Amino acid sequence: MARVFRQTFDQLYDGQHTGRYRLDQLFKTEKTHFGTLIEINLQRELSFADGETLDFSIAGCEVDCKYSHTGQWMLPIESFDQLVLATQANDASATWSVGIVRVTEENRRTSENRDRKTGLNKDGRSRIRWLFKDAPMQPNALLQLPPEDVDAIMASASGQARVNELLRRAQNRRISRTIVATVAQQDDYMKRIRENGGARSALRPEGILVLGGDYINQREIAIKLGTEVPEPGEFVSVRVVPSVPGTGVEISGGWWAIAKPGDVISTAAPIVPR
Repeated sequence: MARVFRQTFDQLYDGQHTGRYRLDQLFKTEKTHFGTLIEINLQRELSFADGETLDFSIAGCEVDCKYSHTGQWMLPIESFDQLVLATQANDASATWSVGIVRVTEENRRTSENRDRKTGLNKDGRSRIRWLFKDAPMQPNALLQLPPEDVDAIMASASGQARVNELLRRAQNRRISRTIVATVAQQDDYMKRIRENGGARSALRPEGILVLGGDYINQREIAIKLGTEVPEPGEFVSVRVVPSVPGTGVEISGGWWAIAKPGDVISTAAPIVPR
């Protein structure tokens, strides 16, 4: 289910075409639409049947699906005394939660808004049976960087220069293809990573390796270096220096280790075999 939450954030950001990567950049109507997309995407992922009166039918039980960024789920009258699948996610912390609770009278507030919707009271929130609580999802690398670094990354008019700066400043972090697309804002964004004019060749003189999670060999290099390990569809950049044999990892006939702060880069990073 982690993939559903990650894809829903990315679907709304539409970073490749807009450059957006965080919730406060969305329009109000887009934020409101998040819950609808979570419901649709969860149903597709988990093959839930349609409910007769509520969103889903799960094991013969009617279940209403509700999403809230803050944990303040709004509950309509039709959900009263029914099961609710309470969902929540935080892109900044790269976590998501899914729980289930019955909206009984003792579990819900007595007050209502103009649409006659209410929420869970303190007892109701404590009675949520969490199926997943603060489970990890693929991180949003741009949200993990200081704002001044993101500003520097996005400052250039060139998509290639922006991707190069991303990999300089977001070292030892898992960077998804979606983040690359958001920074590049081009149809051929993956070309910005590759050799022959892409980031790999541009950053090599600076001692920076770009490792791809689609290749077992490059994942093993990341493990031996002791850096973050990219998953399939991800990249990790890391600055390296030559090391003595047996220390670090052997790449293309030489030994390499992660550069320490203050290390002077005088040797280009090696070409990494696939």
